[in-house]
Amino acid sequence: MTRTGGRVTAASAATLLLLCVLVGLGGPAHAAAYRYWSFWDRGAGGSGWVYATQGPSTARPSDGDVQGFRFAVSKDSDDAAEPRGAARFDAVCSGTAARDGQKRIALVLDFGTAADAPTGETPPPARTACARVPSDATTADALAAVAKPLRYDTNALLCSIAGYPRKGCGEAIADDGPEASGTSDASGASDDSAASDHARTSDGKGPSVGLFVGVGAVAVLGAAAVWQARRRRRG
Repeated sequence: MTRTGGRVTAASAATLLLLCVLVGLGGPAHAAAYRYWSFWDRGAGGSGWVYATQGPSTARPSDGDVQGFRFAVSKDSDDAAEPRGAARFDAVCSGTAARDGQKRIALVLDFGTAADAPTGETPPPARTACARVPSDATTADALAAVAKPLRYDTNALLCSIAGYPRKGCGEAIADDGPEASGTSDASGASDDSAASDHARTSDGKGPSVGLFVGVGAVAVLGAAAVWQARRRRRG
């Protein structure tokens, strides 16, 4: 009975540790929020905004397309704030005539709210613009034609439109306030290596690293328990 009891005690200890690991370390990691310019396409027939699947430097819109940009704080594409207000191509580009070899792109620029603005900055009013650019131009080309100055970081992330914001670029927002958790250099490049050409995303899926570490610890304890039980049986 003593040897059996020893085995039960060791196994119980391993089980208890496993429960502690699963409760304490197995929870999903919290996704960070970022302050950045998101990029949108207007749905077919002006039905609504759709988060763009390409970055502005690679997207090549067609004549008559409507595209938008919104500055805000969000975690990912599901959480991102859309450009505000209805936008129709015929309204934005009514005064811009078509030309051979060129195309017209209606752009909606929403500089966001004061709550999402970096410290010390005030967002300009939202506006629209019609960019007439060469037929092979990208969205970035269209944006540069009507909303300079633009600012990009070293990862080609769009940091600033029409000079807003003056500093920062897709920085992570700290949990305890609006300030960024990292810093940016003079060019506005973020110190977060997750920057992309379009925007940052975080799906929050998958187990945490701590879970795997904890399971490894349980495996070690379990092996020790088996060794101890065998030693007692020999005794």
